[in-house]
Amino acid sequence: MNALPRTTIEDVSVCRMVIGTNWFLGWSHTTAAKDKFIQTSLTVRDIADVLAVFLEAGVDGVVGFAQHEKLHQALQEAQQRTGRKAVLISTPHIPIEDTQEAYDEAQRIFDKEAELEVPVCLPHQSSTDPLVDRRARTIRQMDTYCKMIRQRGMIPGLSTHMPETPVYADEMNLDVATYIQIYNAAGFLMQIEVDWVHRMIWNCKKPVITIKPMAAGRLHPLAGLAFAWATLREQDMVTVGTMTPDEARELIDLSLSLLERRPSGVELQRTRSKTSIVGE
Repeated sequence: MNALPRTTIEDVSVCRMVIGTNWFLGWSHTTAAKDKFIQTSLTVRDIADVLAVFLEAGVDGVVGFAQHEKLHQALQEAQQRTGRKAVLISTPHIPIEDTQEAYDEAQRIFDKEAELEVPVCLPHQSSTDPLVDRRARTIRQMDTYCKMIRQRGMIPGLSTHMPETPVYADEMNLDVATYIQIYNAAGFLMQIEVDWVHRMIWNCKKPVITIKPMAAGRLHPLAGLAFAWATLREQDMVTVGTMTPDEARELIDLSLSLLERRPSGVELQRTRSKTSIVGE
């Protein structure tokens, strides 16, 4: 199998296909019943099985909360099994109150991230976006958090759902090396039109980690991945989520075929309605 392309976040090399974790941990963006099914069905070993497929293929970036115990255990198992190290792109939630107690708690959270050997740390959208000030075109307090991250030997970034966040961060010359941004052909969970987010990404000074390319299952993988790979820059990343090893293999093969402009070897679904096409 050919290798998927790589990029860098400062001096950290990472595959341009990145492993998402929502489908491991039960954040389906579908229904509470679906979330419960994921949370109760997938074991640590199940998640490690999927991670191992990605790691063996050189897909080493993992976006998610590094301190989540289930994810941490699965990552340890997958790394031991494959002998390959994952690149943790962690998205911790931090308190954002402008008080000494909140800053002390944020420092404790970042300390734990550093203990887990997280190379790239991006405060989660739930912390970042409430600090975005559209009137002043700034992200309040974020310079303080970025300094805390740097002091612990990690690379800072920002996880956001707002298209303004990278724009303001670039204008501020904020000390961040990458951004997480929602980007998909369906416009799912995007706050403005797809073409506007596309232009924003291309104007970013830093590489962008795009998430939800398949709109949390609303887009067929071929449609979602074809759009993402065709419209992003060579330094940008595409985050994919799966629940099974076979799904991971399909997404890897499909992405390679799209990038190499060749037919995919992915086995198609067989249903009775396809009988007249295949002649069976």
